[in-house]
Amino acid sequence: QIQLVESGGGSVQAGGSLNLSCVASGNTNTKLCMAWFRQAPGKEREGVGFIENNGNTKYVDNVKGRFTISRDRNVLYLQLNNLKPEDTGLYFCAADDRAEGYCYTIDLIKATFSYWGQGTQVTVAS
Repeated sequence: QIQLVESGGGSVQAGGSLNLSCVASGNTNTKLCMAWFRQAPGKEREGVGFIENNGNTKYVDNVKGRFTISRDRNVLYLQLNNLKPEDTGLYFCAADDRAEGYCYTIDLIKATFSYWGQGTQVTVAS
């Protein structure tokens, strides 16, 4: 079992930045694919991007160049820059134990992760 706890959300003006963190605890001595998702009010949850165990990353088009995912041992980060009002939502981290910790684009579409955090709220004012 793996537990995930996010932090770092808040309220900012458009153009501002935030740095979200997700601490993984429990059986973390495995190769994990880790990802960030978000859910805006009244909308379905959507993938933001993932990071493989080897550090490779992938992002959805509407955050490329503005968001950066990184990881340091058992902590996952999401740096959000040049925030827009449409980035408002509840941000979740997710993890899945994989062979070699590989991730796939379909993971961001199907949300195929075994472990989820409770989320941290990001609100961007115009």
